[in-house]
Amino acid sequence: MLSADEMKQKAGAHAATLVNNGMTVGLGTGSTANHFIAALAARVKEGLRVNAVPTSVKTKELATQLGISVIEFDDAETIDIAVDGADEISYQLNLIKGGGGAMLQEKMIAHTAKQFIVMGDETKMVVHLGKFPLPVEVVPYGWKQVQRKIEAIGCDKVVLRVRNEKTYITDHQHFILDCHFGEIREPDKLNSKLKSIPGVVETGLFIGLAKKAIICHPDGRIEELDE
Repeated sequence: MLSADEMKQKAGAHAATLVNNGMTVGLGTGSTANHFIAALAARVKEGLRVNAVPTSVKTKELATQLGISVIEFDDAETIDIAVDGADEISYQLNLIKGGGGAMLQEKMIAHTAKQFIVMGDETKMVVHLGKFPLPVEVVPYGWKQVQRKIEAIGCDKVVLRVRNEKTYITDHQHFILDCHFGEIREPDKLNSKLKSIPGVVETGLFIGLAKKAIICHPDGRIEELDE
């Protein structure tokens, strides 16, 4: 049986086979996305020609290091395909993302792409989103007021994200609030409520964006789920 990391690697390798010559590719952020980037880089070394739009500074550094041609988001006339991991994937292909802290850029690129593909191992699949805390990106100014407003709409616990004993800062100098809602039955309505709060920049709810999910099972079997 495959380990969780081996399943991510296998899903990433499968996703890399969906990239065609001449495409502009959105590169996600996080451990699963890193496996896709490594597999894509191997294809580039074999002669595949692509341009890549990264969703974070870390992803840009990795792609450049591995020899993938990187361009800025604003310089991309179109994005043919974007590939990323997720913290949770529902069977309707709605997602929770943001564990890696880059959901603002990830959502912008996923929304722009002609096709957005999400990858994961079978443990990411859920009937209802919400077991994983929902990341919400907020401006630093007044973040405690935003925290209170999120609690007021029914969130059990809202925690300011901290890494290495310091407040986590996104690439755009924002904070992240990890929101423990529990089971999210109506993710579209929750997303709208959160985004109506002044100070909220973006949420980790990706609703109706993914066109395909690539899921690897412990026995190595790859399953493709389409919207």
